[in-house]
Amino acid sequence: MKKEDIKELSIQDLCGRIEAAEKAYRELKVAHAISPIDNPAKITKDRREIARLKTVLRQKQIEAASANN
Repeated sequence: MKKEDIKELSIQDLCGRIEAAEKAYRELKVAHAISPIDNPAKITKDRREIARLKTVLRQKQIEAASANN
């Protein structure tokens, strides 16, 4: 998912995407521990996408908090 697409999501959508991405990441790590997966670079890609989602979520939370004050 591109950075521009992530920024357009709402806070609730971001939370849902983060939960789904973290679940898929955990399952991928377990699958890789049992038997090597075809593309181990996907683990790094998924971890970075989760970090991007969390960063944008935090930015939106800060903006919402500053708008309320």
